[in-house]
Amino acid sequence: MNASRFLIFVLVFQITLSYGAEETLPVFTDVTEEAGINIKHSYGDFDLSNIVEGTGAGAMFFDYDGNGWLDIYFVNGCWLKNVNDNRGRSFRGKLANSLYRNNGDGTFTNVTKKAGVGHEGYGFGCSSADFDKDGDLDLYVLNYGPNVFYRNNGNGTFTDISESSGLANGNWSLSGPWFDYDGDGDLDVYVANYLEYDSGKFRSYYAAAGYPGPLSYRGQPDALYRNNGDGTFTDVSKEAGIFQPNGRAMSATIADLNNDGFLDLYIPNDAMENYFFKNNGKGTFENEGLMMGLAFGEGGQGVSSMGPATGDVDRDGWLDIYIPDMGYGCLLMNRKDYFEDRTEPTSLAVVCGQYTGWGGVLFDYDCDGYLDIFVANGNAHHEYTEEDVLMRNDGTGKFVDVADKSGPYFRQKYVGRGATYGDYDNDGDLDLLVINLNDTPRLLRNDGGNKNNWLTIEARLPEGKSIAIGARIWVTAGSLTQLRDLIPVTGYLSQADPRCHFGLGKATRADTVKIRWPDKQTTRLKNVNANQILTVIQGYQDGQ
Repeated sequence: MNASRFLIFVLVFQITLSYGAEETLPVFTDVTEEAGINIKHSYGDFDLSNIVEGTGAGAMFFDYDGNGWLDIYFVNGCWLKNVNDNRGRSFRGKLANSLYRNNGDGTFTNVTKKAGVGHEGYGFGCSSADFDKDGDLDLYVLNYGPNVFYRNNGNGTFTDISESSGLANGNWSLSGPWFDYDGDGDLDVYVANYLEYDSGKFRSYYAAAGYPGPLSYRGQPDALYRNNGDGTFTDVSKEAGIFQPNGRAMSATIADLNNDGFLDLYIPNDAMENYFFKNNGKGTFENEGLMMGLAFGEGGQGVSSMGPATGDVDRDGWLDIYIPDMGYGCLLMNRKDYFEDRTEPTSLAVVCGQYTGWGGVLFDYDCDGYLDIFVANGNAHHEYTEEDVLMRNDGTGKFVDVADKSGPYFRQKYVGRGATYGDYDNDGDLDLLVINLNDTPRLLRNDGGNKNNWLTIEARLPEGKSIAIGARIWVTAGSLTQLRDLIPVTGYLSQADPRCHFGLGKATRADTVKIRWPDKQTTRLKNVNANQILTVIQGYQDGQ
């Protein structure tokens, strides 16, 4: 009897501990209105009727004015004669992209007109990088039709240099990550292009589907642009070995996936095989997607892959990939010589399989040192709303559905598309930004993630001017080593906080911080205090 009572006591004690742990999880608070964000995405029509309108848009966290606070750029659609119905003509001249400046007090101000970046084309994605090495972030907008490239003037305004730079790609572009692919010290850009829409001519489709899917159209080739160092770019797709004439890219991500010190390319395509271009370190790439297990979904099928996110999910020192899609999604774990699909064993399939995933985010929202997953969901062909997903990494190789414990936002439904993350209030935990189709975006403030300790590294090149895109950062605290590749473009059509965030759990300091800079030089710091945003400039060992 005493043994039974003791067993009951232990069980009750464990349940109480578990309940208490759940109660202390962070929550996400929808602060869109109080932050002063009052725009709405539009696809330029009143009714969803084709694949251009249904593709949606992304957004970007970036510090365009260099004051230490993340600003936001929103991409919008427009009315186009060869895309939208005639009834949508009332939208002409009323839709544009938006730039919101962070005031540093939890609010934002719309500065689009002053900055001169309110492009009125049909936008989908955006990215930023200091392509001319003058210390401020320039802005690239990916469109249906010619892309727009703005040079930052350093005084709060931008100049359109799309044509003169050679980046006015006329295809349907969705994503534009930046990296120095050839090691010459200049940032190049990869442009992920989707497909050739036929202005609605093809009509042989199942009416209940709403409109034809991607296989009804020819794909388009992506493009790799080399930075010439004089304000212009050259298309080197064929010379570099990445030219594929019929790809249907939904986004693109860049990371050193094989730990050889060179940045590789991973491109998820819609309803066909995905591409993995291994960087040979000589200015060329090889497509090894099939060999590495990165070309298809778990069942060998070409899935409708959306926006990929990379991160070391199991903390083994190798970057893994998570890709939402119209089915279960794919968690591809890096096994050095190949990638293994672990979507079902990690408990992701049972939750994500009931939704249509688009914007996937790998981030440590509770600062415990393990990457969690957020997914923005929404029907692909109809404006049918779905809940978003938040899965917490429990550190044992499993993910736990914590959406119902993470705030009222997760009890609402949207037609989600792009999603990204950033510490917009500089309080040490990562906030979320979600873009919804034909609806208002949602800025979700992380409340409670910083109850654990954290460290954010802002890595900058010599003289402190430019963000060190392409750097790799390792942070070790006790037995846990984490790594990040500094590539801000991530997920579906979006770009995240370029500062690398590391959750430290209960550790009050990082034993070591190591940075491998883009030129392969390294910086090592020891005994770095937790709970700070630390700027590390290449060449300054003390990080100041």
